[in-house]
Amino acid sequence: MRNLSLIIIAVVVIVLLNGLFVVRQNEVGVLFQLQKVVRSDIEPGLHFKIPFVQRAQVFDRRILTLDSQPEPYLTNEKKDVNVDFFAKWRITDAVAFYRATQGGSEERALNRLNPIVKEALRNLINQRNLRDVVASERTNLSEALVDVANEATGKLGIEIVDIRIKRLDLPDRVSNSVFERMRAERKEVANELRSQGAEAGERIQATADRERRVLLAEAERDAQTLRGEGDAKATEVYAAAFGRDPEFYAFNRSLEAYREAFRNGDDVMVLDPKSEFFRYFRDTSQNGSR
Repeated sequence: MRNLSLIIIAVVVIVLLNGLFVVRQNEVGVLFQLQKVVRSDIEPGLHFKIPFVQRAQVFDRRILTLDSQPEPYLTNEKKDVNVDFFAKWRITDAVAFYRATQGGSEERALNRLNPIVKEALRNLINQRNLRDVVASERTNLSEALVDVANEATGKLGIEIVDIRIKRLDLPDRVSNSVFERMRAERKEVANELRSQGAEAGERIQATADRERRVLLAEAERDAQTLRGEGDAKATEVYAAAFGRDPEFYAFNRSLEAYREAFRNGDDVMVLDPKSEFFRYFRDTSQNGSR
């Protein structure tokens, strides 16, 4: 009786264990009976199934990652570009996912998902030139890639949440051609800036030369005016002085002439004593009166 009781208890425990299953918070469950789905989208919690007749299988409903290796793709210019990307996906229909992957294998799902994303990426890159792929169109490319890939993964029970391009590398020959083109563009811009600078410099130099000539001409004009005014003033002063006492003015001029002539004591001058230069030397009466 004791052995029978133990056997009965063991059978009950096995039946209970086989009749209960748990769906965790990050999972969704599907219940099968004779390979047919009798219940799907089972929420997290403790659930009961018919022992040995029904079978439960759970699927991860978190966002999963597809990480691909870099591969070369062609642009519409027939230029190669190596693209490294990753995709975020999740299971949206557990039953369709189970049937498409022949048992719900994530490895089989990745094997089917990878070529779909690559084909969509290849088609989209093939429609764009290298500049758009490398520079301005990366965000738009990712958004378009998600839309195109989701159209092909609907039957798999999978939704692609996001696809991001991690890295874009150009082959060496393409990189060299791109760098040469960038160098040529920068050189063209530099030459244009230099020509604009030289033109501006010539304009500034011409303006400065013109202003310099104008300033010199105005200064010369003012100097001539001042000299003329000074000469006129001096002439006026001399004329007034000469008109007041002509004889004294002539005597003063003669003294200045003597001073200049005999400034250097070694000079020798040969003149007629009766010349006008020695007028005040021989006219003693006038000299005495002065």
